[in-house]
Amino acid sequence: GLISLGSAVRIRLSLPKKSYYMNNLSMYCLTLEPSHEKKIIDLNYIPVGLGIKKFSNNFLNDKSGVNISEKNSYYGEYTFHYWIWKNYLEKIKTEWVGFCQYRKFFIEEKADRKNISFDQLKNISVSSIKYNTNDYDCILGSQFSVENYKLMKIFKKHFFKFLSKPLVLFVKNKRTIKFHFDLFHGEGNLDHAIDLLNDEDKEDFRKFVNSKTSFNPHNMFICKTKLLNEYYEIVFPWLKKCEEIFGHKQLKGYGMQRIYGFLAERFLSYWFLKNYRVKELPIIVKDLSDYNVL
Repeated sequence: GLISLGSAVRIRLSLPKKSYYMNNLSMYCLTLEPSHEKKIIDLNYIPVGLGIKKFSNNFLNDKSGVNISEKNSYYGEYTFHYWIWKNYLEKIKTEWVGFCQYRKFFIEEKADRKNISFDQLKNISVSSIKYNTNDYDCILGSQFSVENYKLMKIFKKHFFKFLSKPLVLFVKNKRTIKFHFDLFHGEGNLDHAIDLLNDEDKEDFRKFVNSKTSFNPHNMFICKTKLLNEYYEIVFPWLKKCEEIFGHKQLKGYGMQRIYGFLAERFLSYWFLKNYRVKELPIIVKDLSDYNVL
């Protein structure tokens, strides 16, 4: 059951209250702050500590076994994905596995991020998957449209780019994923990276970024655990090849320093949409540091 490129099964999610859930999801919550430990556990998530701060033994991390933790400032959350790939896949016993961040969470219904309490966040955040469903294989965040990105913000930062392609000022569908990536992560870098992809995905991914104007953001996903290795076996050899042209130390500024994470973010959206049945859920941006939970 493959689906056509770029399409997704978008089913309005109607899930039972959490008391009816089965515990069939291992949800990993990544953070840079040791103080988030209790809040993450209270959300029924598994805490993951990344970066240089000292975390308790209740946290998983990306620094033991076979790892690329030294590349965290370039790869972002993907250093933990690499660690799972090399050290931990067989230890995940649940049918589903998912990943969120200390300031971004999958939620079952939209909510006002400014006024949401911690108890409300806990009630609507996704910590289990409806049992015995065969409707979808993966959950991604609601798509982010690059068409609606604040035009004046782009115009101020990339004036000459607009002069070279003035049509994007007036025709939204000319503001593709590729155009957006070129603006923020280096002109031509996405094309150079795609040239290094495997033959099966190279031209399909190129078509995706050149024709689509939205993608599923934040490198957040929930999927059937059996799919993880398949995804990792494609994305990590590709990113490794990309290091040969982009390197590390010469990458300056957030948009370039995290280029491997940004490449993976676009590829993740493409790969799951191409190969599996996708359900989309809202992602709320709410920093756990905003809460004082005893």
